[in-house]
Amino acid sequence: MTAATLTDVLEPAMRDGYAVAGLVVLGWEDAVAFVEAAEETGAAIILQAGPACRRHTPIPVLGKMLRHLADQASVPVVCHVDHAHSPEECFAGIDAGFTSVMFDGSKRPVSENIDITARIVSDAHEFGISVEGEIGFVGYAEGAASAMTSPADAARFDAESGADAIAVSVGNVHLQTEQSDGVDLDALRAIEAVTSKPLVLHGGSGVPDEMRRVLARTTRICKVNIGTELRMAFGSALRTSIADNADGFDRIELLKPVIPEMRAAATHVIRQLRDL
Repeated sequence: MTAATLTDVLEPAMRDGYAVAGLVVLGWEDAVAFVEAAEETGAAIILQAGPACRRHTPIPVLGKMLRHLADQASVPVVCHVDHAHSPEECFAGIDAGFTSVMFDGSKRPVSENIDITARIVSDAHEFGISVEGEIGFVGYAEGAASAMTSPADAARFDAESGADAIAVSVGNVHLQTEQSDGVDLDALRAIEAVTSKPLVLHGGSGVPDEMRRVLARTTRICKVNIGTELRMAFGSALRTSIADNADGFDRIELLKPVIPEMRAAATHVIRQLRDL
């Protein structure tokens, strides 16, 4: 199956009442495990290359790697640049074969964020590439505090940016290693009332399992980003592998046991969001 765009997978999700997992990739083993999980569940997924991944591996390499997996999958797989902070980063991803990009202008003034997002959308859509934007600011568990999304700003962004999906800040936080109190459903409903596009939840690792199910089935959250809990699964599996192979030194052999653990963690997330 040819790699899918964000629009390809989010429009059915919004119509039919479920959410698609945006799974954060840091390397080959992650990506393979996530596609295997998608195949197992028969569900679309979004493979996300964020800033840390792009710092570690050149984006042309990531593009070829993710497209190789997506183009051979039997389910829709989106190849997505996550948290690009400039148009140049977005266009580098498009040139490398990514089918979707996220421009994160959340730290900029609202009008500037909208204007830059609209320019990226105009160019990206010419190539059939989807664009995600962000309004409000999703903070970090041990870092910058969040700025909740204003419904008025969300309405402007929805109407003027042209983005295919909109990430919002409603109590969700990046890099959460423990379950939080979840999201502010009243704040989310207020945003839903004045927007029409698919909405995206970053920092999904901190959201309790049952709330994820509620968000996927009863709100317009159509994409939930999961990174930290998957990295935690990777770290746990790798420590076990090293302990079980104390004299081992071949990285391929040490990493092999990680793949089934990552696949199981991703499968759990996909099933939550799809009620499979």
